[in-house]
Amino acid sequence: MPSRPNLPSLASLPTLRAPRLLPNLLPRLTRHTERRAEGHALLLEPHILSAMREALPRASDAVVAAIIDEVPSYHSALSGPMGAQIRTAVEGALGGFLSIAARSEESLAPTAPALEGAYQLGRVEARNGSTTEALLAAYRIGARVSWREMSTIAVAGGLSSESLVEFAELVFAYIDELSDASAAGHADELTTTGRAHQRLLERLARQLLAGAAPDVLDPLAERAGWTPPTTLTAVLVPVSQASSVIPAVSAETLALTELPDLLDQTLLLVPDAHGKRRSLLLRTLEGRGALAGPARPWRDVGVSYDRVRRAYAAGLGNDTEQHLVSLVVGADQEALADLRASVLAPFAKLRPATVDKLTETLRSWLLHQGRRDEVAAELFVHPQTVRYRMTQIREAFGDKLDDPATVQALIVALA
Repeated sequence: MPSRPNLPSLASLPTLRAPRLLPNLLPRLTRHTERRAEGHALLLEPHILSAMREALPRASDAVVAAIIDEVPSYHSALSGPMGAQIRTAVEGALGGFLSIAARSEESLAPTAPALEGAYQLGRVEARNGSTTEALLAAYRIGARVSWREMSTIAVAGGLSSESLVEFAELVFAYIDELSDASAAGHADELTTTGRAHQRLLERLARQLLAGAAPDVLDPLAERAGWTPPTTLTAVLVPVSQASSVIPAVSAETLALTELPDLLDQTLLLVPDAHGKRRSLLLRTLEGRGALAGPARPWRDVGVSYDRVRRAYAAGLGNDTEQHLVSLVVGADQEALADLRASVLAPFAKLRPATVDKLTETLRSWLLHQGRRDEVAAELFVHPQTVRYRMTQIREAFGDKLDDPATVQALIVALA
């Protein structure tokens, strides 16, 4: 586990407030104290308390040593200066516990800062990568060692067996409260950090779609802890399918919802789904009503997004690269309509029904490069019908059908 030199000691943390947590925890510890007062009130003799206070440094050292020995992830974290900080924290927590054990009128006063400190310690541990399991294991070890050290002193000081039971209950209740507070702090930090991280990733994704400059994108990626890939591929997935698709793609995938005019879609920007990996992506999307754009250098993913949006609007299949002709032809619908009207002008004097038949035949004839039988098979007509219609078409167009520019315009217009 990496060194964490900026971790504050527990003793320095009471100034950091956790008002949401403390009102929930304090009454629980209060109930332990009230129950003892109703039954066997625990009041440690002054000489026992004094001995325990004198033993605090030794007990703290024993707790830290046991944690280092038994929790691997704390081996390096608690050595050197860090170990001294944690020793101070443990000693402060045990000192607060002894104040409660003494049952002074201010018995609960030290509890608030101790719980706040434990809560903030949990948040710090989450920021530094410690797991909840490691943190709670440290508390369990601390409870065991603290009880061994304190009970030894209590027995040597003549504490009765009945009071020793009460003392044990107090020790473990106190440690439970501290561990609960740290676990809550750990969870809250992960939630808060997760939301902040997600907002940074969403901001990065929106800047990518907006075509932001590298001097905007690169710092954003660094702040979000996102390693730029070679390429990004824009993928539109129905909202109902997103939860199934997202786990199957890269963990570095950027996701956006609430897209303009695409409220029922989730946009995924999938890293490095180019080359042979594209087929894997397409298999993942198969049968989910999803649509993948082309892979583009990561800063240029806006191009992929624009294409996938146009393919979605045109109702095309799940791979935009299989529909490039349709996308090119449909890129400017008004220009296409003008081209179509221009190239079909020779049919202007014919009846609409005749125009439709001749246009259909001309399109097929161009695509099949004049192979009459293939045209007839596509149109479900006799080859002689194709011959008759082509005679009409040639009469209308004249020599223009031999002009490459005219043929090109016709192919595009009728595609």
